[in-house]
Amino acid sequence: MGHSQADKIATHQRIVDAAAKRFREQGLDGISIADLMKDAGLTVGGFYRHFASRDELIAEAFEHALRDVEPWEAAMVTSPRQAMRMYLSDTHRDEVSNSCPVSTLVNDMSRSTDDAREAYTARVKRMAELIAKAIPTEDSADKRAEAHLIMSACVGAVALSRAVTDPKLSKQILDGALSQILELLSPKRAAK
Repeated sequence: MGHSQADKIATHQRIVDAAAKRFREQGLDGISIADLMKDAGLTVGGFYRHFASRDELIAEAFEHALRDVEPWEAAMVTSPRQAMRMYLSDTHRDEVSNSCPVSTLVNDMSRSTDDAREAYTARVKRMAELIAKAIPTEDSADKRAEAHLIMSACVGAVALSRAVTDPKLSKQILDGALSQILELLSPKRAAK
């Protein structure tokens, strides 16, 4: 690979990294191409050497941001209750630029491109499947419904806890959702 091709790949990745971070911080419509290119240390004129459109960048940046969910997914397999403690935490709430894009961009996705929505849908399904496997009951239909409930509670609690101005209420929202979810994931349920 030539030096210029390697530079182009590195530059492309810098743009995607900047977009993945900024989209989570400010939403999909909250930042311009000029701002993204400035974040990447580039001029706006270079954008179209890397992407055919803003929508193409959104889809790629969202796919990139979804990689930040992988440690949580791994934890769901080995320690689901700990994974939920990570997800419904003050740290996850407060570190928006590195947070789960499923909760951070939930409102943006309904107005996004089909490609971005497809990637979002695939990740939601994957996360729900991992949650369903962690539920200690036998009935698979009930597990699927409970997994969707847990997923909705996680995404909603994180989004709501970020939206309110009262720190005490924000913490109560996270703690309340976590308490109920831990009950649903309790190994004691399998014994009943």
